[in-house]
Amino acid sequence: MRIDSRMAKLNQILLNQFAEVFSFRIKMYDLETEKLYSVLWYKDNEEFYKYVNTDKSQHIYQVDGIKVDHRNSDGQRVILQRVNLDTTGVYKCEVSAEAPHFASTYGEAYMEVVVMPSNTPKITGKEAFYASGDILSLNCTSEKSHPPAKITWYINNVEVEADSTRTIIHRDRLVTTISTLRLELGPHHLSSGESKVKCKSRVETSERAREALVDDRITEVAVRGSGNFIRPSLSLVLVAVIVLLDRIVRMN
Repeated sequence: MRIDSRMAKLNQILLNQFAEVFSFRIKMYDLETEKLYSVLWYKDNEEFYKYVNTDKSQHIYQVDGIKVDHRNSDGQRVILQRVNLDTTGVYKCEVSAEAPHFASTYGEAYMEVVVMPSNTPKITGKEAFYASGDILSLNCTSEKSHPPAKITWYINNVEVEADSTRTIIHRDRLVTTISTLRLELGPHHLSSGESKVKCKSRVETSERAREALVDDRITEVAVRGSGNFIRPSLSLVLVAVIVLLDRIVRMN
């Protein structure tokens, strides 16, 4: 007697909102000469569904993150409704034969719920024109997701380090990620009259997932300016004003 361990080949659920339905299906189990007695389903070692073949009865037990659709579940599959972050876990299916041997076997797989941002990241804080020596200060915001997005900055396709990153955790436990870039622009940044600034957000499954799921989203803006123009500093402006006032006083 054996069960195909691929009974839950899909090991992550991609959600845009918590209103999805997911189906676990047993790919194959071979009872050989035995007759099926029951099929039991567990999440993180807690039983949540039992199907007894002799009388076709179903038994559903309360487990966090689990809402079984009993009308469409049976000995071959179990349907989960209202999938949410608590649905993530290790799922096990145990198949048992009838008396006198009551032989049993099982298969298991890890399933992870992933919620992607609803849009591409948004870059804010860009000014109309920059000069060499100006500070480029931009924010990149990746909308609510789970797990939190990882944000990477690029200037003219060269990766640059963010100044800081912070997160906002919402009531639904989804996370907004905000990354700040602060960089002093040099002549080489604006030699062609502009620089291309990109923000990439990445949401991916954990290392436990058997099959990696990676979602990259990129937003690009053009930062315009002149590498030949150096904006005078405030201290130089003050010195010039003082000198001018001194000359005016002497003339009077």
